[in-house]
Amino acid sequence: MKTLREQTDAKIAAGRKAKPSFMAGVDEVISKAKAFEEGADALKVGEKAPDFNLPNAKGDTISLYNLLNNGPVVLTFYRGSWCPYCNLQLRALQAKLNEIEDLGATLVAVSPEVPDGSLTENEISNMEFTVLSDQDAKTAKNYGVAWEVPEFLMEHMRVDRNLDLKKINNGNSNVLPIPGTFIINKHGIVTWNYVNVDYRTRSEPDEIIEALKALK
Repeated sequence: MKTLREQTDAKIAAGRKAKPSFMAGVDEVISKAKAFEEGADALKVGEKAPDFNLPNAKGDTISLYNLLNNGPVVLTFYRGSWCPYCNLQLRALQAKLNEIEDLGATLVAVSPEVPDGSLTENEISNMEFTVLSDQDAKTAKNYGVAWEVPEFLMEHMRVDRNLDLKKINNGNSNVLPIPGTFIINKHGIVTWNYVNVDYRTRSEPDEIIEALKALK
């Protein structure tokens, strides 16, 4: 099976071939974002993870600190079910879920999507880990991964993808999380993280598993 990085690299390569001008624009936006150190405020290893109380697709409220009573939590922020790179990442995590859980950890995925009927019907909600809705982006902000999306990408979403983020995200039309993953130990301390403003690049599930093994 191909690694997540190999899958995303293939998708990027296909995008460059199909829409070279758009992908060049994405490169420029991300380059500027990195120059401004977007994501530099993300929660760092050794810092205390803020608690959250977020709804799942069924409307149940899930607390981070309650989950930590059962062991470490792997917390990953994703942009939404409409994002192909997020779907690649979450499928890869689903494939490794047994290994993650065998190490005593709970996998939690958070996006700004509204937890309504549409969320219960998409592929991500049918995966076997916890999926939560951060509608006001408060949790993403607390973890330092809230990103105001540049107009270039917003225009692409509206015109090329026919995406209405205002509807999908309940009014937070231009704020998306930087895809980031945090491992939080049972004491609420971040022991590992991966944050990259380039939404096309994600942490490998095997890297997460190795970091969990280090907690043993």
